[in-house]
Amino acid sequence: MPSESVATIELYIKNLDRYTIEQIRANSTDDQWSIGQVYMHVIKAANEYIAHMEACAADTREVAEGKTEDGMKTFAAKMWPDVRVRLAEPPRATPNPESKGALVTELEQVLAKLHQWEDRLDAINPACKRRHGWFGWLNGREWFEMVGLHARHHLKQIASLDRLLAEQ
Repeated sequence: MPSESVATIELYIKNLDRYTIEQIRANSTDDQWSIGQVYMHVIKAANEYIAHMEACAADTREVAEGKTEDGMKTFAAKMWPDVRVRLAEPPRATPNPESKGALVTELEQVLAKLHQWEDRLDAINPACKRRHGWFGWLNGREWFEMVGLHARHHLKQIASLDRLLAEQ
């Protein structure tokens, strides 16, 4: 059975079939992403989280610090906090995708990395960690789980954008 991170990225790929490229790029405003921009953000974050996981796997330096209170709650609930996070950069700074095919290719690359690591997570020393700005110090397995936690969080945003598309 695939991990939640793998299953969530597979869902993102499957869901692309519902949209035209015009729908993927629609509704981008100064304060709101398009569906495509959400996808681009999820892909970028997934690659960052995987890089942190890989750094944990390669590291021998153990870190005693742990997660923040929000981090502990997030991992206990296996759910990202239900808050709208405002990034430092404006929504327009996140590009729209070139094509649906480009999104599929990038998602499949994320999926391949997840599959590569899925069976090797137990070999990563859980005391080797990297710091997340909100959730505190996370180990390799937790960074792997962050891919799914973060992507599932954005499914709510995509559902809201789907409603806007249906009204057009």
